[in-house]
Amino acid sequence: MSGFFGCVSRHSAVADVFYGTDYHSHLGTKRAGMAFFDGEKFVRSIHSLENGYFRNKFEGDLDRFGESKLGIGVISDNESQPVTVTSHLGRFSVVTVARIDNLEEITSELLAKNVHFAELSGSEINPTEAVAILISNGKSFKDGIELAQSKIKGSCSMLVLTDSGIYAARDRFGRTPIIIAKDDKGYVAASESSSFSNLGYSYVKDLGAGEIVFMSSDGLREVKAAGNRKQVCSFLWVYYGYPSGYYEGINVENTRYRCGAALAARDKADGMTFDFAGGIPDSGVGHAIGYSNAMGIPYRRPFVKYTPTWPRSFMPQNQNMRDLVAKMKLLPNKEFTTGQNMVLLDDSIVRGTQLKDNVVKLLETGAKEVHMRIACPPLIFPCVFLNFSTSRSTFDLFTRRVIRDIEGTDKLTNEMLAAYIDPNGEKYQEMVSIMAKHLQLDSLKFQHLEDIVAAIGLPKEQLCTHCWDNSSYME
Repeated sequence: MSGFFGCVSRHSAVADVFYGTDYHSHLGTKRAGMAFFDGEKFVRSIHSLENGYFRNKFEGDLDRFGESKLGIGVISDNESQPVTVTSHLGRFSVVTVARIDNLEEITSELLAKNVHFAELSGSEINPTEAVAILISNGKSFKDGIELAQSKIKGSCSMLVLTDSGIYAARDRFGRTPIIIAKDDKGYVAASESSSFSNLGYSYVKDLGAGEIVFMSSDGLREVKAAGNRKQVCSFLWVYYGYPSGYYEGINVENTRYRCGAALAARDKADGMTFDFAGGIPDSGVGHAIGYSNAMGIPYRRPFVKYTPTWPRSFMPQNQNMRDLVAKMKLLPNKEFTTGQNMVLLDDSIVRGTQLKDNVVKLLETGAKEVHMRIACPPLIFPCVFLNFSTSRSTFDLFTRRVIRDIEGTDKLTNEMLAAYIDPNGEKYQEMVSIMAKHLQLDSLKFQHLEDIVAAIGLPKEQLCTHCWDNSSYME
């Protein structure tokens, strides 16, 4: 997904940007960067995270940033950021949390105006650079940011560092968050509220969809009011968010408890019983605790996650290596598997490969029965707004492969796919039955859409549920 942190302070902002950005490490695994304005010039540093931690990579750079009072940082699953440009607006740096679905269209339009790009490896265009160029085409920073917001299809939230302050702009439909906080020295803007408490910041507000604010030594100023149409990514609560975080004032961990409780209620109604509930680390744990509490059965850990040498940051981009790393991380605990009838919870099933490996591990260590409960509905449609369930082919999605086999064609229309959305429908039940058999599960159930909406607590129309029901704004 990616995450960012920006700080405007009357004292040095360097330490807060360093630690605040580090608190977003769970949101990205590829690259990270920071940029500061030290009163005279912009200073930037970017490192790969594919073989190390954020802190280790950037600690040696801190002296270069001096006592800068303005700074931004980003953890990214994508391109190199921040991007710093010089334009008629002055010099500025940009970080984004974005998936620009029409990047090729925007690039062609800018090239037609004789704009040039510094290409990445593989002759790719850096989306954050495209955003920076769109901003520089405006008559002012406000005008440029609004231009970028209007042009981009998909999503793009951004922080823009200038020599006088930081613009924070949430994407048009509020799919990715920006949260504002303050202390007695200044203001911060972040993707995750978990970064605030230990740094001494107090919550001020969540930016609304499309809202723009400017943080400076003079305070916080609204530049553009929020729009009326909001569709926040539901996976912020189900998967992405850190347990202590809040989005739209709703706590992540408590939402996961409610998701687990909703799944337990349906199992109770079906008369199902288990020896214990367990969660697939890390994001399945909260769902499993909620399930065990509601079901009245113990919570145990048949898997433990080995983190000393396999932290999340160490995730290579090669898929085969990613699968191997994922396998190395989870260690089965035979004490809680031998002869046990267990129910496991996880946030979602994307490709299905890792889950199948995990089930095989449990069976090999003596599990009697393994049942699986998934905290969200089946992923039928690839995400076009973030980078969650996006890959080179839609058939990387486990559900799509199963549906293709059922339908006997890879030319799947939306009409065909619609038949697999209703949990009471025959096609849906056939799909889930095949998935369970392939994964060697004794039973498999997914969360119902209405239950996850209720667990989050926002109206359905304010949530992006596109990957489950193909319903969100595509403009």
